Amino acid sequence: MKPQIRILIYSILFFTYSFSTSLFLTLGEKLKDYRFITLGCGFLLINLIYSFLILKWTPLLNIVCSVIIAPLALFLALKFGDLHLFSQYDAYGIKTALMANALFPIIFWEIVYQIKTKNSISTTK
Repeated sequence: MKPQIRILIYSILFFTYSFSTSLFLTLGEKLKDYRFITLGCGFLLINLIYSFLILKWTPLLNIVCSVIIAPLALFLALKFGDLHLFSQYDAYGIKTALMANALFPIIFWEIVYQIKTKNSISTTK
């Protein structure tokens, strides 16, 4: 996949994550459940759609990567928000966590993509 196409896809994924967070939080409040369950399941759904429509790898690899990336990115985003790096602009770390939550899956998907392409190149030689 060309770098320009990957950048475009990652931009779409970033905006999807950014705009869907408030939707998933609202859905979690209406369902009256623990909000991180709703967020995790929602981001898992986004990752599954991304992996099956864009990457088109084997179904098992798509599901495993999606299941690992969604909670890991959410956990790291919460920890990143707790660092209070931008306390002047974001006193509670909420905006920082939201932005980190949109960036971490992109980083993880790129890592998985690079590993997959390196392995596929080495097996074809």
